[in-house]
Amino acid sequence: MSDTSVSLSNATFSRRRFLQKAGMALVAGAAFPTLIPARALGKDGSVAPSNRLTMGVIGTGQGWSDLQGFLGHRDVQAVAVCDVDGNERRRVANAIDGRYRTKGTKVFADFREMFDKANLDTVIVAPPDHWHAIIAIAAARSGIDIYGEKPLAHTLVEGRAIVNAVKQHGRVWQTGSWQRSQHNFFRAAELVRQGAIGKISHVQVGTLGTQNGFAASLSSTPNHDRIGKPPSHIDYDFWVGPSAWMEYDPRFSRYHWRWILNFGGGNLMDWVGHHVDIAHWALDFDDTGPAKISGTASYSTRKPWDAETTYHYQCTYANGQVIKVGSSYPSGTKFYGENGQWIYVDRGRLSASDSGILNIPPDPALPQLYRSQDHNRNFIDCVKNRGQTITHVESAHRSASVGHLGHIAVKTGRTINWDPVSETIKDDPSATAMLSPVYRAPWVL
Repeated sequence: MSDTSVSLSNATFSRRRFLQKAGMALVAGAAFPTLIPARALGKDGSVAPSNRLTMGVIGTGQGWSDLQGFLGHRDVQAVAVCDVDGNERRRVANAIDGRYRTKGTKVFADFREMFDKANLDTVIVAPPDHWHAIIAIAAARSGIDIYGEKPLAHTLVEGRAIVNAVKQHGRVWQTGSWQRSQHNFFRAAELVRQGAIGKISHVQVGTLGTQNGFAASLSSTPNHDRIGKPPSHIDYDFWVGPSAWMEYDPRFSRYHWRWILNFGGGNLMDWVGHHVDIAHWALDFDDTGPAKISGTASYSTRKPWDAETTYHYQCTYANGQVIKVGSSYPSGTKFYGENGQWIYVDRGRLSASDSGILNIPPDPALPQLYRSQDHNRNFIDCVKNRGQTITHVESAHRSASVGHLGHIAVKTGRTINWDPVSETIKDDPSATAMLSPVYRAPWVL
């Protein structure tokens, strides 16, 4: 794609250079226009190619799903695909070419080469969890705005490193916690914030256990002839990347890496970015975390699976608020008021102890909750105006921290005393060690 230029204060920048300068100016606190100059429109109303935001995607599983939500936006152009699986990156590149009726989508096996050569404005970061931090930080340093999948990172320290990099380099970040852009979740958070069920006594969050794929992966029978012998079209050494080495096993492929703690965090980590995220949003906890965490869990005894199969943990915040997270609770987020009333929200559902609660009108005298009706559009618009997205990077870090701390609590069997300001565990060195990653050479954070 050819580069386009815009004029600003007698200086000329490429579109990508403009976005880089815009981000850094905001970081420095400098005065800066809030809008990119108007796009040149074609006669049919489509956006000229030279004025579209270029986008790449890393990870062709969840990443391809995410990318399809952007392909319908005329001011975005997907231009590059990165995956260690050669078959998959070609499959997605061909699908993009088919959508645009071109043959121009570039393919890469290494994200560093893509950042160097693809001239990206934006990128979807959606590889397995153990790669999130290294890739996201590299994207931020490359001046690229990021749509990043949840959970934010594989460890809590990595999450804070991502937040710092995004802020330092003036990047726009949107998390794939898309529930905030759905009306039923917005309405639940709005009602809780305006006191529709009074003071909240506690919140119950269901994040699933052996359901949702784990049981199926446990019962799967691998082709033992393939263990230790990755297919030639997969760069398995690069796939393992910074994590501890494990021999190739076909059961790791695609989704099922999530049930191995070396690569993912099971359902405990997978769903905090959705349902705990909604609890934090409604309680105005986007910039904090719990002070005390305790719980229990059971684990698979069938190797290689070692993620929690069932778990329950309780988080108590500095203001006394309690969030209970469990694998046996109904999926979703349920807010309990001190008077016994409740509001429950899940995908496609919104209910209350009294249906009249749902008809309480918004109170215009109260601060209005951030509203987005299209998660992808929200990211695109914020890239252009350099605004804050609805699931900004700090909110993603704080919701993920609940999962990280819950995992440490159930793994150690101890109560974790957490300082959400300094982000340190008090008087527990072995638990503290679990906050940080241990990388395989030559990878570093």
